[in-house]
Amino acid sequence: MDVIVVGGGPTGMMLAGELRLHGVDVLVLERDAEPTEVVRSLGLHARSIEVMDQRGLLERFTEHGRQYPIGGFFAGIAAPAPEGLDTAHPYVLGLPQPVTDRLLTERAVELGTGIRRGCELVGLAQDEDGVTAELADGTLLRSRYLVGCDGGRSTVRKLLGVGFPGEPSRVETLLGEMEVTTSPETVAAVTAEVRETEKRFGVGPSGDGVHRVVVPAEGVAEDRAVPPTLEEFRRQLTKYAGTDFGVHSPRWLSRFGDATRLAERYRVDRVLLAGDAAHVHPPTGGQGLNLGIQDAFNLGWKLAAEINGWAPEGLLDSYGTERRPVAADVLDNTRAQMELMSTEPGPQAVRRLMTQLIGCNEVNRFLTEKITALGVRYDFSGGVGDAENTGDGGHELVGRRMRDIGLTRGRLYGLLHDGRGLLLDRTGRLSVEGWADRVDLVVDTGEELDVPAVLLRPDGHVAWAGGDQRGLAAALPRWFGAPDPAALG
Repeated sequence: MDVIVVGGGPTGMMLAGELRLHGVDVLVLERDAEPTEVVRSLGLHARSIEVMDQRGLLERFTEHGRQYPIGGFFAGIAAPAPEGLDTAHPYVLGLPQPVTDRLLTERAVELGTGIRRGCELVGLAQDEDGVTAELADGTLLRSRYLVGCDGGRSTVRKLLGVGFPGEPSRVETLLGEMEVTTSPETVAAVTAEVRETEKRFGVGPSGDGVHRVVVPAEGVAEDRAVPPTLEEFRRQLTKYAGTDFGVHSPRWLSRFGDATRLAERYRVDRVLLAGDAAHVHPPTGGQGLNLGIQDAFNLGWKLAAEINGWAPEGLLDSYGTERRPVAADVLDNTRAQMELMSTEPGPQAVRRLMTQLIGCNEVNRFLTEKITALGVRYDFSGGVGDAENTGDGGHELVGRRMRDIGLTRGRLYGLLHDGRGLLLDRTGRLSVEGWADRVDLVVDTGEELDVPAVLLRPDGHVAWAGGDQRGLAAALPRWFGAPDPAALG
């Protein structure tokens, strides 16, 4: 087969769907026999919402989710939605992770992805032609590439011997869903009082008579894979709130730490890493699941191009050079947020200062764009897409994702559902001859586009902006490989 994806969570399923858009043969291996009920993520940020919109999936997600105002993400500091946010989707889509997992899995299966549950990877070997994966039952599978999307304790990363430097957990938090006997009014009042000083505390309804409970743990467990007990929750709730709220009948119990680590490499020959297999960080700001989905969105079309034979030199490696700095930035902002959530006097003083600064719209927008990934701009200054060779003159749009804009024939994101490149041309003079099998040409005079033309990659990031054929002719092979000789006659 073409690609084995190890890990059937949101990153793995998003990647599988992206690969199948381009006809790549994909098999997903998932160790767990059944989908998890654990709700670690509570929703999608604006950039992930855009990703779903770009692939025509957004209605599926909004049908099951609830829109919340954007803002107040950074260290839980209350703030209104900033003005001037560069997106057509200025909201958070509240959606429990199991629902996100299910919707992405359904999409991947619809496109023809093979999935094997209850399959644990225990070994791998690679050569110049492909990768051999060994399963726990002795089965050997062969593929051209393999991608580890198997979480923070990634077996793939460990088998590759890729370093995972960073800091171990200093604090740990208990997380679970359970029923309570205390009245809703009392739960809300006590929780609000405790959260004035302890931001890692929360008890609130999650539907069906169940409450989501978050409370600091007593210490750091030796093995976080071992779930906590209900008695631990009762003990820690009483410590922080003076009551255990009569918690009982847990649906699931879990724990998480604040370890912060980043893989030294995202690729070793024919094996790549994505999602938590490549980076772990505290969940402050709700960035983890979103970061993994966006990893997959960046990698999918590039790996497909490599498999389908048209990838220019360096394209697949650009996955790591683009996404690793994004992850490093997330690690830094979560480190900063964790400091500001400390109850110590020093961090609390800084928190008060940050609260004042976030009152300035520019600061609020900067931090919001950072956490929602709307501010991501890939560096095209070297290697594939080198600005000196693409004729874009270093245009400010280059490297940024393009927001959804109105066109005379609809909306921009409606043209990106098939995962192909797109030249949006207001001049009517430009051509993609030789690349029409990979790049769509749309001539549109919509006024929301304030440049003559833009060349978009399949992930919606701007590869070139300008108005002359010469500059475009330099950019096309940089991102979409050599032209098709047959198309050129």
